[in-house]
Amino acid sequence: MFDKVLVANRGEIALRIIRACRELGLKTVAVYSDIDADALHVRFADEDICIGPPQASLSYLDPKRIIAAAEITNAGAIHPGYGFLAENADFAEICESCNIAFIGPTPTQIRELGDKVKAKELMRKAGVATIPGSEGVVASFEDARIIANELGYPIILKAVSGGGGKGMRICYDDAELERGFNVASTEAGNSFGDSRLYLERLIIGPHHVEIQLMGDKFGNFFHFGERDCSIQRRHQKLIEETPSPIMTPELREKMGKAALKGAEMVGYQGAGTIEFLVDDARNFYFMEMNTRIQVEHPVTEEAYEVDLVKDQILVAMGQKLEYKQKDIKPRFAVIECRINAEDVENDFRPTPGKITALNIPGGPGVRVDTAVYTGYNIPPNYDSMVAKLIIKARTRHEAMTRMRRALDEFIVEGVPTTIEFHKEIFHNPDFVAGKYDNNFLDRYMKNRPKDSPESKITLSLKKNAEIITEDKSSDSASQQTEEPVAQIDSENG
Repeated sequence: MFDKVLVANRGEIALRIIRACRELGLKTVAVYSDIDADALHVRFADEDICIGPPQASLSYLDPKRIIAAAEITNAGAIHPGYGFLAENADFAEICESCNIAFIGPTPTQIRELGDKVKAKELMRKAGVATIPGSEGVVASFEDARIIANELGYPIILKAVSGGGGKGMRICYDDAELERGFNVASTEAGNSFGDSRLYLERLIIGPHHVEIQLMGDKFGNFFHFGERDCSIQRRHQKLIEETPSPIMTPELREKMGKAALKGAEMVGYQGAGTIEFLVDDARNFYFMEMNTRIQVEHPVTEEAYEVDLVKDQILVAMGQKLEYKQKDIKPRFAVIECRINAEDVENDFRPTPGKITALNIPGGPGVRVDTAVYTGYNIPPNYDSMVAKLIIKARTRHEAMTRMRRALDEFIVEGVPTTIEFHKEIFHNPDFVAGKYDNNFLDRYMKNRPKDSPESKITLSLKKNAEIITEDKSSDSASQQTEEPVAQIDSENG
């Protein structure tokens, strides 16, 4: 049992955790880097402590600094949120050794399920279908070539410890495989400190559908239906929704049962997500498991009227979950848009800078998770997401209509964002009809008209910038530090 939680994260997820703790009567400690001193999670926590400079490696990713902050403030638990140290098994072990509760699964579960090859082995043992591919790590290009020719092209190379699209290459023949193997291996080593790769057959035009899980310490496991996360660019999610346009009650039951088998196989504790690829024939295959709360968890919370972050904390406190699977049913159609500070016209390049004006949409069925405000400086050191716009309604059609209205009300001035781009998508006939798959956004961008609303707005911003005296201060949206913008969600989460 504990009465104080240190939130080892920043931005909207840190604020989300602080709110859940407050409703549970728990004190909170915010940690922050120098550049986040004016962040809202710092303002609303009961205590705060600076843990270092803006570089994530010297602050939010440094276990020693996080543990020291917890010990100084007598925090009995640490909630890692998503990204940063959320799926770091070594960090979870350090917490245990210091008698600090880690709000998440056990170190063993994080380690086994974070290794994508090991996770596939566990799922196969649990009777969950996996994508045809190598039985384990592929040691060399020659080994990969033999397996690829047995499976048949196209295939996809993946990093064993990967996430966020890093260390992944699609190959259509032996020549591409040789180039892809070398590049993906190097990229994986640089990104994750682990250059190992495995290989899978590429499923053409699938849906990316994930099942939300929750397990307690008493052997109880529950699933909360699906989220369709197929609208992605560079394997980073932009839009999520439930129910999935391809879902049927029968398929949801089958996928839910398969996910529960996986959770039971490892005795999973806390919140987790099993991700599947679903083909045109509604066959589904295990892809990976995320051992943390997902970025898109509000989709499930609104559809099922639950609080997954509170449940995480209650499980860590040793409480039994009182759900009954037969009673867990979706009550609403829910859609989420990730609002990012990015320049769509320049390949979604992150655009840090100062928010000069902000209007948050409201009204029935509208939820916005954010930690920005007018005058806030979006730092260049971290992820580019500034808000999540979550809409719920009785039907998908009503949710789409409400989303268009909310996007019209959402105003962020000072930096380019993806708001106008989302408006385009929500007027696209195929998306509106639910006719999309993982490749939808790639196709859309190739055929996107140059005179789209987003193009006009970006051009206007650029023209305005040309007549403004160049600002060399830290507020300049174009200024970058020595660190690139981090990708904080493993598949995006």
